[in-house]
Amino acid sequence: MITGRLRTVTALLALSAGLLVSGGLLMAQDTTKDTTDDLAYRWNLADIYPDVAAWEKAFEQVDGSIATIGECRGHLGDSAARLKSCLDTVFGISRELRRVASYASMKSDENTRDAAALEMRQKAGMLRTRFSQAVSFVNPEILAVGEERIRAFLDEEPGLGIYRHFLEDILRGRSHTLGAEAESVIATAGLMSDAPYTMYSILTNADIQWPTVTLSDGTEARLDQAGYTRWRAAPVRADRKLVFDTFWKVWNGYERTCGVSLYSQLKRDLFYSQVRRYDSCLASALDASNVPETVYHMLVRETDANLSTLHRYLRLRGRLLGIEDLRYHDIYPPIVKADLRFPIEEGERVVLEALAPLGKEYVSTVRHGFTHRWMDAFPRPGKRSGAYSSGSVYDVHPYVLMNYNDDYESVSTLAHEWGHTMHSWLANSTQPYPTADYSIFVAEVASTFNEALLLEHMLREARNDQERLYYLGSALENLRGTFFRQAMFAEFELKVHELVERGEALSGKQFTQIYGEILRRYHGQDQGVMTIDDAYTVEWAYIPHFYYDFYVYQYATSLAASSLFAREVLEGTPGAVERYLGVLRAGGSEYPYELLKNAGVDLATPEPYRALIARMNRIMDQIEAILDRQE
Repeated sequence: MITGRLRTVTALLALSAGLLVSGGLLMAQDTTKDTTDDLAYRWNLADIYPDVAAWEKAFEQVDGSIATIGECRGHLGDSAARLKSCLDTVFGISRELRRVASYASMKSDENTRDAAALEMRQKAGMLRTRFSQAVSFVNPEILAVGEERIRAFLDEEPGLGIYRHFLEDILRGRSHTLGAEAESVIATAGLMSDAPYTMYSILTNADIQWPTVTLSDGTEARLDQAGYTRWRAAPVRADRKLVFDTFWKVWNGYERTCGVSLYSQLKRDLFYSQVRRYDSCLASALDASNVPETVYHMLVRETDANLSTLHRYLRLRGRLLGIEDLRYHDIYPPIVKADLRFPIEEGERVVLEALAPLGKEYVSTVRHGFTHRWMDAFPRPGKRSGAYSSGSVYDVHPYVLMNYNDDYESVSTLAHEWGHTMHSWLANSTQPYPTADYSIFVAEVASTFNEALLLEHMLREARNDQERLYYLGSALENLRGTFFRQAMFAEFELKVHELVERGEALSGKQFTQIYGEILRRYHGQDQGVMTIDDAYTVEWAYIPHFYYDFYVYQYATSLAASSLFAREVLEGTPGAVERYLGVLRAGGSEYPYELLKNAGVDLATPEPYRALIARMNRIMDQIEAILDRQE
């Protein structure tokens, strides 16, 4: 979780446990599929360090080197050469620290029950805090040197070129940067800034006693968060209602506690925005990557204006499921069934074929990653669940965590995560370390772009209408979940932050009321599209992303951007592939909004969102045409 601004040196480590993009609720994974000994499908962390002893040695070296940063205090303005030397020191330590932290994080994710690996992860976290404290003087001192002298240094010393964007971003943020002592205090406050999320995480993953229900076929279903995700899509409607009623009854029992933790998070966000002199929490969060607030408001406005498309989808869902009185517990079962299995060798083949429009070099790199153990593919007892890509080890290669399950969803996730991986690979291969990291604002572009390519490939490969319906239905549900649902979250997040900014106190009951109103409007309850029971409106308490400070909107904006890019590439628009790959190669060398805008996608305008809505309607047109033929 990021505290502060991306322009700070500290933010080089904001995701230093790995540029973890994608994922969701993350817990220990228990499964009956035993692939523990299949080393071909286990990632090879020895590419980072040959063993834990080597990691410990690297840890000690980084720990010892942090003290050398203090030698630069008071000397950044001495000369261009001294400024370059100091930045080389700071970024060099950052580079090694991220390597140390990434190894520890992934080592722990291999087996969350491994106490030694968890201790490594915690030690790395403390090391990041010490680094943050050590570099807290850098921004104030650069501002004290003054813009005129810094720009003269840039003209005088060519070696400072790789730090130009970093330095100019600091100068841009002069009005939100405090003195050295205050910046040190803020860095130290990072030790407790994650308390709201930590409390939430412990409550939901360790303390809540999850119930077990008996489904209609006699299955005993334990409804923890992973179990809910599985059984909420049960084919029998009465089972789905039982799952919803039971699961949300538990959450309602913790409404007050979750309300306290989320309210504490909002106050934390307010503290950082006020201490840095922002007009709002939204302004503070978006300024980290210099994203115009217009983008956020345009997303919410355009989504709200096009809820009729979501309502059309929900009515189509009811038609396909044969349900006239659609209710919220009917939102997760697949709208089309198909007996399709994709063993991982087949899944990898399909993904490689789907990515062909991006060129031989792109595809060959993905193939190399498949065969050279960049990925930990299968679930194991104790392994972290979900999926992510980690691109933080600049000098090695990205890593992918999967929990592959031989179904089409796993294939789609495979394409998604390798989109992130190739983004990191291309950025790290093209950019120097200081500008290699890309913003979360553009991160989901690469992943959802790959999903669009996969869909088109699967539609071409489909053997009959039933398979086409399955792939179209899967894509439709992904658009609902990634665009409409995330935009709904974004509207809720903005609303509750604004209330706290006005000095209002919020309880769990008030969160439920606010969320329920938005939830029902999105799903068309007043229009008779879908009914949502009161008990389910506590869903806000289940969403961990509300602790990430205006994070979720970027899923929706990225999907809108990737829809435009994918349309141009698939239509063979001249230069489309290179423009798209240019965005990936650029890493963090430009502000992400400008990077996309220069490539032809302006997320402060309605066009990208309307293009995505049009894509969703085209998919529904195809589905309805098939249904009409069948009927």
